[in-house]
Amino acid sequence: MQGEKFTLMQYNVNAILGFIEAGQFVIPEIQRPFVWKRAQVRDLIDSLYNGYPTGYIITWKNPDVKTKDGTVANGKHVLIDGQQRITALMASIAGLEVLDEDFNRDRVKIAFNPLATDSDKRFAVQDASHLKDKKWIPDISEVFKNDFDPFEFVPKYCNNNLGVKPNEVNNAIMKLRGIANRQIGVIELDHSLDIDEVTEIFIRINSKGTALSQSDFVMFKMAADTVHGGNILRKVVDYFCHLAVKPDFYPQMIKDLEFEKTEFASKIKWLAKDNEDIYNPDYNDMLRVAFMYSFNRAKLSDLVSLLSGRDFETREFKEEIVEDSYNKLCEGIKVFINEHNFE
Repeated sequence: MQGEKFTLMQYNVNAILGFIEAGQFVIPEIQRPFVWKRAQVRDLIDSLYNGYPTGYIITWKNPDVKTKDGTVANGKHVLIDGQQRITALMASIAGLEVLDEDFNRDRVKIAFNPLATDSDKRFAVQDASHLKDKKWIPDISEVFKNDFDPFEFVPKYCNNNLGVKPNEVNNAIMKLRGIANRQIGVIELDHSLDIDEVTEIFIRINSKGTALSQSDFVMFKMAADTVHGGNILRKVVDYFCHLAVKPDFYPQMIKDLEFEKTEFASKIKWLAKDNEDIYNPDYNDMLRVAFMYSFNRAKLSDLVSLLSGRDFETREFKEEIVEDSYNKLCEGIKVFINEHNFE
């Protein structure tokens, strides 16, 4: 009898951040930039403060996935779902800069009021008022630093807020620091699973937050394949769709010198001056059109199989399928770009 194809684990917030820092949990290159609203970060912190469940993180131990720093995962746990939550924790608790949806680095600072009796007013996205009002701790990441001393902080806080009871402030600070010990569920997919099974499992999971789709997994697979140029094709799709919505992203795109050397860079340059909003295709549209053109099919799970070297009809693995599939997909993407050139 075959057992489960996953292991359910529990790690505290501090351990998960430690895994990220140590490189044991790695974020695939294809994963989205940080797209959560800052209010969502505040709500996540509030949920952890109150001991509420915050959903599962899904990881997969796979040796062939390229990560955001350009290395290969080498058997480490690749973060398949939960990037937004992990990034929110990295930004708000660890105090790290994160990439926003425009690929700019920024901080997300959450303020904390230890005296708040109304739970809706305990946490807030930092603004100028929290820097002026002494009741607020403007940035909770300061509380989680190794050199933070509650015995030194509490008297200073009380001096700035006369009539406040030190014990109440200390209890609130200890509860805030207790977030580091809150448990988060982690679903670890079995390392023996191939990309097809991981795709199927992921699609079936009703993930909290921004759910990924078949097109996400196609992008995931493309980003992982540097041998056949899949990583470049992924960039073509990503940059085209991003520029279609935000032409002012162009100065950021040309900083990618690897992409600038490709034939595609000049083909999508016109989008930097395109301000029409009649139709802005997303990467799902682009992939489906390219796949339909090249293979006369629209089921993107079949494309994942092809890019993995597996014939989706016979289920047989053939090495030559991979290169042929990328070549055909490349032609489909070129056709899409040419047909959508409104210069």
